[in-house]
Order: sequence, then structure tokens, then C-alpha cells
Amino acid sequence: MGIEVEGQVIAVLPSTSFRVRLDHHSHEVLAHLSGKLRKNFIKIGVGDRVKLEMDPSDLTQARICYRLKEVSAPAEPPKRSFGPRHNTTRKHNPPAARL
Repeated sequence: MGIEVEGQVIAVLPSTSFRVRLDHHSHEVLAHLSGKLRKNFIKIGVGDRVKLEMDPSDLTQARICYRLKEVSAPAEPPKRSFGPRHNTTRKHNPPAARL
């Protein structure tokens, strides 16, 4: 169990490592993905808000344990498609009989 803080990803590095800037500080840490995020293929990119766990003895490294959802204004629901629209004014021509 460690310190839980929130931050924003500012750089994506090789081997599932990230550079994260902590909230309320100008402190940056090197963070890696937790096993649950790797197992469930959670994608994290630059600008994403994340929750981190840090060890009190080493405040330069952290583990990303959760990707926070984007908070935005409620959007209108997506328009639904009910399949292709057929022209009902034309008569259906049956296929020709096979010989």
C-alpha cells in the first residue's frame, strides 16, 4: 500500500512506461502500467488523466493503477441506424428461372 495521487500523462516511453506530471505539483515521475491494465489491454496516451500509486520511500517512480474517465458536458445520444433504407416504390423483380 502506498500513496495514491492523480496526474496527467505527458510522454509515452517504451516498454509501457510513461512520464506523468502530478496534480498540485510541478513534480514529474516515471510510471509503469499495473498488471490489471496490461491484462485488460487498457490504452493510455498523452493527455490522459491517471491515478497512481507511489512508494513513500521512492517518490520518483509510480505505478498507474487506473485511467480516469473524461469529464465533459452531456452530449446528445448517437443517432441510431436501423439498417439500409429500401425504396418501397419500386416493384421487386424476382430472379430469372434457372435452366
